Amino acid sequence: MKDVAEIKKLAEGLALDKTILLEDIPKIDLYIDQVIQLFETSFAETKRTDEEKILTKTMINNYAKGKLFYPVQNKKYTRNHIMLIHLIYQMKSVLSINDVKQVLDGLNERAEKEQLNLESFYESYLHIQQGGVDFFKEGLDRQADLAKKEAAAMENPDELEKVLLIASLVHTSNLYKRAAEKLVDDLVERRKLR
Repeated sequence: MKDVAEIKKLAEGLALDKTILLEDIPKIDLYIDQVIQLFETSFAETKRTDEEKILTKTMINNYAKGKLFYPVQNKKYTRNHIMLIHLIYQMKSVLSINDVKQVLDGLNERAEKEQLNLESFYESYLHIQQGGVDFFKEGLDRQADLAKKEAAAMENPDELEKVLLIASLVHTSNLYKRAAEKLVDDLVERRKLR
């Protein structure tokens, strides 16, 4: 990565700010096609290719069968369902579906019994998510600088710099994944002790 402008362009191209805010979720219940359209519209810029699907009927039906969210009524998805599906969408790219279910079990139970204000929880999640985006941008800058310094003395430094940066980002991603998996395991263990 040649300079700061190139790193900023990379970060901008990732559409890191794309999410589903509370105000984006209609106050009326939605049918499955409307849920899919909301996700496709909200995350269109995050797709790697135009053919990639953000969410499909099959995915949603599998989440429902797997009890990743509590049952829908009359084939309509509430605002709570949409918030839960968004959490599933974010988690499934890193965690196994079983891990996602483990994480969301207590949340689903409390939300279904109306013992949890899911909107308040979701707002907290979005706030933390934004902090994570800021932290990511700073880390990306640091890793790009390190890759540039390490590759400077090598032959064909431009290509090797990118390879070093890719390897570094994958390693960092794996560290976060392992931390998340460890937290899932701890959560499951705590539930067993109740």
